[in-house]
Amino acid sequence: MEITPGRSYGFFTDTSVCIGCKACEVACKTWNELPGPEPTFGDGYDNTGELGAQNWRHVQFHDNVKDDTLEAGMGTAWLMMSDVCKHCKNASCMEVCPTGALMRTEFDTVYVQPDVCNGCRNCTSACPYHVIQMDETNKVAQKCTLCYDRLQGSLEPACAKTCPTDSINFGPVDELREMAKQRVETLHSQGVTQAYLYGADDSIYGGLNAFFLLMDKPEVYKLPNQESSVLPSRNDAGGYLGSFGAAVAGIFAAVMALRLRRPREPEPATAAEPPAPTTTDEGGK
Repeated sequence: MEITPGRSYGFFTDTSVCIGCKACEVACKTWNELPGPEPTFGDGYDNTGELGAQNWRHVQFHDNVKDDTLEAGMGTAWLMMSDVCKHCKNASCMEVCPTGALMRTEFDTVYVQPDVCNGCRNCTSACPYHVIQMDETNKVAQKCTLCYDRLQGSLEPACAKTCPTDSINFGPVDELREMAKQRVETLHSQGVTQAYLYGADDSIYGGLNAFFLLMDKPEVYKLPNQESSVLPSRNDAGGYLGSFGAAVAGIFAAVMALRLRRPREPEPATAAEPPAPTTTDEGGK
């Protein structure tokens, strides 16, 4: 595939064919040299836990067995999804970054410049998907780069290239959207009416460059729905106005303090008044 700067690229993840093999996680860590945290196992098969500074891909496992339909073969036993940074069109992390460390690349992806990041953690608080986190070793924010270095060499991202079922599809976003619509139509024609697209239009943060075909509500996959998808500035307008007012007040106070500290100029000297003329008593001469 020829990858052309100036076009929007991303992922279409079809969760209906994800088998939970974690090949995407392994490929991502291998290519990007991410050691990852020590794996832990809880009550399920998920040993990664969540996206973070060392986990740029995370395969979710959701046990969705319905006891009353399992025997009839009507229940969906597992919901699986390979989660990743969404590379939002209206990215909250970019909106709050004070240094410009978060930038949009020539492929319309969101990238963290590690040498510009000051470690303020604004982006980690703003991200609604809990994607971007601070790396405790180098003290900068880290997340999926959509294999920016591979894109520059016209190479497909490692996770998509490795996926054995084509659950992860890479390409120009406009082409992926057409592919996704056809896939949903196919599933609906087969009776899988619960399948739908999440983030393929502009209703979620202006559109996601990494969007999904889901088999259940967004909340099941720990994704915000359309109603809760608001940017920090829209979500906290009062706080932003308050911060602006405080900044103006601070500048005014600093100016007044400088004026008060400025030494007063000495008053100009005035000429001494001539002594009053003395009078003598002529009769006393």
